[in-house]
Amino acid sequence: MEYVQFIERWVHFMAGITWIGLLYYFNFVQVPAMGAALADKDGPGPAAIGKYVAPRALSWFRWSALVTWFAGAGLLGPNFVSAFTLQDGFVNIGFGAWLGTIMLLNVWGIIWPNQKKILGMVEATAEEIAKAKRTALLASRTNTLLSVPMLFFMAAQSHGVM
Repeated sequence: MEYVQFIERWVHFMAGITWIGLLYYFNFVQVPAMGAALADKDGPGPAAIGKYVAPRALSWFRWSALVTWFAGAGLLGPNFVSAFTLQDGFVNIGFGAWLGTIMLLNVWGIIWPNQKKILGMVEATAEEIAKAKRTALLASRTNTLLSVPMLFFMAAQSHGVM
């Protein structure tokens, strides 16, 4: 049983690093790079990022989010309900789990459907694409903001903070 928990914890950490790393990449690297590429009239434009990099990065992003959440839920095991109902002894991890759940829902329910419009994977008018860009950006920025307290509360559970 210890080996299963070790592997589950390792998967949770690795998937979480991938998820949050890509979240920061999108917000601090790709979004500004796309803006710069659009503004550069003599450059190659944002097409290469949109065609080759973004779809692959978004695939890793959404699947690592899902794996992180399920591995975390598995680690909670019989304490899953106690964490999500913020019972005594599980408040920190419960807050972390709730923030992670909100972030997961943002990825799959808001960011990904809008990115499919932006990247041309689904039909959308210019107006729908403009709205999708704003919506995806706000959801992604929300996740970036939530990632800091989420990581704090998850670490706080095992390090005795609060």
